[in-house]
Amino acid sequence: MLLKEFMPSAQSLLIFEVAARHLSFTAAAHELGSTQSAVSQQMRGLEQQLDLQLFKRIYRGVALTDAGQQLYEAVESGFLQITNCLTKLQKTPMRQCINVETDFAFAAFWLLPRLSDFRKLHPEIEVRIVTSQTQPDYTAQQNDISIIFAKGKPNKYRSHLVSIGHVFPVCSPALLAQNAPIDGLQQLASLPLLKLADVAGNGWLNWRGFFNQLPNQAPSQLSNKVIPSEPVLTFNNYTLLVQAAIAGQGVGIGWGTLVDDLVDNGMLVALKSFSIVSDWDYYLVETNTNDSLPAKQHFVAWLLSCV
Repeated sequence: MLLKEFMPSAQSLLIFEVAARHLSFTAAAHELGSTQSAVSQQMRGLEQQLDLQLFKRIYRGVALTDAGQQLYEAVESGFLQITNCLTKLQKTPMRQCINVETDFAFAAFWLLPRLSDFRKLHPEIEVRIVTSQTQPDYTAQQNDISIIFAKGKPNKYRSHLVSIGHVFPVCSPALLAQNAPIDGLQQLASLPLLKLADVAGNGWLNWRGFFNQLPNQAPSQLSNKVIPSEPVLTFNNYTLLVQAAIAGQGVGIGWGTLVDDLVDNGMLVALKSFSIVSDWDYYLVETNTNDSLPAKQHFVAWLLSCV
């Protein structure tokens, strides 16, 4: 027997799925832009074709018979598989790009220096970087991935720890040579300090906060605490602050994830004898957790392999 001779039409199965889902011919007609009588007539025709009772007519609606329930589960599953298949087929060839949202500092100091490695691995994927001076909105559906600076792992989304918040002062080699050795809190506090303004967002330490968290400070002995000098320059984004430190303008607070490469290549010197661990870290957040695009999966796997 040919399949077309045995199977009902796709239209009748579609109408059946809507009617069975609503358990109402009236509601099904509303969704389909039809009339209650037309839906009822279609379902009677389907029952006659299959020689099965699919619905029991009840007060103010319909109920599925055992046969109707079994057919509904099969039809629902079949339509879902078809929908998922078409979605993949339509997205895969057309969309070989991903939107990655993060802040200026992470994009400039960590992501961009490494992005050429990803492009060599996957030249077919376009990476669109969306930067923000404030905390990225990782709930925005237009972004596939967000790399955020946060206190604790976001719970509502699939997320991965990218870095641990190791924090220490940094300066240029020339500034260190002029003031070496920098071996005490009082000396550190007296150096020209670079400040990040509050508008940069939560989590970024200022000098007072940094000194308060140093393990060899004594918060309970206020008279003995070392108070940092007033900053000589203030910036509204971290990228400019780091550039000023490289230029020898002063000492900045360095976040290991962002400045490690600059320290390794000699552009900055890390004063790691004054180090703390912040509870603010960078996390990779997969915004659309149901989206399994290969481009996104490749980027996530690559980024996590770099950390």
